[in-house]
Amino acid sequence: MPSIGLFGGSFDPVHHGHLIVAQVAAEALKLDELRFVPAREQPFKRGLHGASPADRAVMLELAVAGSPGLSVERIELERPGPSYTVDTLESLREREPGAAFTLLLGADAAAELEAWHRARDVPGLARIVVFGRPGTPLPASALISGAIEVPAIDISATEIRRRARAGAPVRYWVPDAVAEYMARHRLYLDPE
Repeated sequence: MPSIGLFGGSFDPVHHGHLIVAQVAAEALKLDELRFVPAREQPFKRGLHGASPADRAVMLELAVAGSPGLSVERIELERPGPSYTVDTLESLREREPGAAFTLLLGADAAAELEAWHRARDVPGLARIVVFGRPGTPLPASALISGAIEVPAIDISATEIRRRARAGAPVRYWVPDAVAEYMARHRLYLDPE
């Protein structure tokens, strides 16, 4: 039975903090594979995405290219938003009935877990593991199966978008291929 980690989010844009968390989580949880799951439209961020779902998915694919065990799962992009985790997990279970799924959540997202659409159904579809973020305590919830420690890397997509709008370099904040894609497609230049 393959053990598959699912790391969802806006990834607007993906940055080195996301990639480090993914690598550490895959190692700590002994996952066979870790998939980034870009949301078409996160319910708590409706209308606030800076780049299109397609652009965010391409940036993720550029970021994980050549990284064994890391991939991009486009299932949420194949249906209209908003993207509810429970719907994604049900679809993946139907498509891959033999897989054991682990849902990775940052402490900030996990703090909102109880307010999610059909939150009580999520643990029956995937083990929920939380990772700490700088300055955010780990929430307590009966829905959470466990927690892992990841390096405290305080890079935010909000700051990357601000830097891009201001014409400041984003090199070292994001993988080079992502920075090149952002520049080529003139992403994040409009005010939010």
